[in-house]
Amino acid sequence: MSQQQPPPDDLDREPTEEELRAYGERLREIRVEDVIAGTLGPLLNVGTLRAGMVPGHEGEVDLVQLEKAIEASRALLPLVERELGPQAEGVRAAVSNLQIAYAKLAGQAAPAAEGAPPPGEQAPPPPPEPEMKPGEPGPAQRSGRLWIPGQ
Repeated sequence: MSQQQPPPDDLDREPTEEELRAYGERLREIRVEDVIAGTLGPLLNVGTLRAGMVPGHEGEVDLVQLEKAIEASRALLPLVERELGPQAEGVRAAVSNLQIAYAKLAGQAAPAAEGAPPPGEQAPPPPPEPEMKPGEPGPAQRSGRLWIPGQ
């Protein structure tokens, strides 16, 4: 488990030409698709943690981090889907599961933020909509929330 660390004075020295050449050779073997595919796993793992789906870490929900993990995964997946082959379906399923978890968590957070009653209690009914007469603007248009081209 422990890796051999170079002596502290080796950290401050410039790499030798041989070390640079070996590093360049290793980089030549790596494809961008490999880096992207290797990034998807940790993104999904962190997203799973931030969704509170890891046993023992249920209280570590972070919707902002979860959203970023989902969006990054969704952006990267199409770039490597073909290279992933049959594994692509599992990655898509993992992203879908995170999206479902996000929707549930956001739904739970929204009522709490709006001052909704605790679970088990019913919220008061919304006020009735005023009657509309034909030709009158609707509530969204009256409030200025509805954008109508040319108006």
